[in-house]
Amino acid sequence: MKTIVLALGFLLLSFSEAMACDICGCGAGSSYIGLLPDFSKNIAGLRYRYNNIQTHLGVGGSRTHLTTDEWYRTVEFWGATTIRKKIRLMYALPVGFNSREKQNQRFNSNGIGDVQLNAFYNLLQKKAAVGTTRLLVQSLWLGAGIKLPTGKYIAANRTEASTDPNVFQLGSGSTDFMLNGMYDIRLQDLGMSVQASYRMNTANKFEYQYGNKFSLNTQLYHKFRINKNWLISPNTGIQWESSQTDLDQNFKVNVSGGNMTLFTLGTELNYRTMMLGANWQVPIQQNLANGFIESGNKAMVHLSFLF
Repeated sequence: MKTIVLALGFLLLSFSEAMACDICGCGAGSSYIGLLPDFSKNIAGLRYRYNNIQTHLGVGGSRTHLTTDEWYRTVEFWGATTIRKKIRLMYALPVGFNSREKQNQRFNSNGIGDVQLNAFYNLLQKKAAVGTTRLLVQSLWLGAGIKLPTGKYIAANRTEASTDPNVFQLGSGSTDFMLNGMYDIRLQDLGMSVQASYRMNTANKFEYQYGNKFSLNTQLYHKFRINKNWLISPNTGIQWESSQTDLDQNFKVNVSGGNMTLFTLGTELNYRTMMLGANWQVPIQQNLANGFIESGNKAMVHLSFLF
């Protein structure tokens, strides 16, 4: 019981201390990963993420001659290893393919993004019989991590007046730190997964500091075993993302920050040691950069292997 209270306390602490998020581009590339596959030793795979935004919107979200369309496509190499059942190390190396279109001109930016390293500790792993036929399974992982400035960051020309939001980047140019929590509870084949992440950003060498970021998602899922080799797990849930205002030389950047709520729908397919998953994320509420930015739908697919 104390462990469950601690887990809830962690999530509430994240809510109270964070007005932050991963919304778009480098300043907010979504950290949503869907249901984390079950594994006891090692896992490695590829994730593909897609999202798009519109910037320079007018009153009420209307398009103007300055409105810019931006697309963010990311291929992410990721993996994890478990040490003595209690410690889990996770890593991710993204490669970004960013595009923007403004006044009929197209710009592209491709390259390696910011590497992320996380370490988790298994605070709770419990199985208990419920009645005579059902099993209640719980797990709680708490951890911390670091994001390294491996992605390219292009500083704005401060000698020219600009109202561009600083999101069209491959990397933030800063070393940032993360707190993470993952809690899963399942009664036989019906379960709920809760994931929370809080990123504390530092200023880069150009004195630009992205706002601290917070993401929380809750998913309901059901596991359907087709036979001894095949397992399918449809899932649905809600994700909340929020971001503090950026700072440029300690001055607040008006076209930054905000929050967004998304509805998520996806499925995971397991075949022996191979896992294939996909999800779709639809904004149902958003207030980004005081209405200056609007996010479209997001998507993610992954292919992972156990070994």
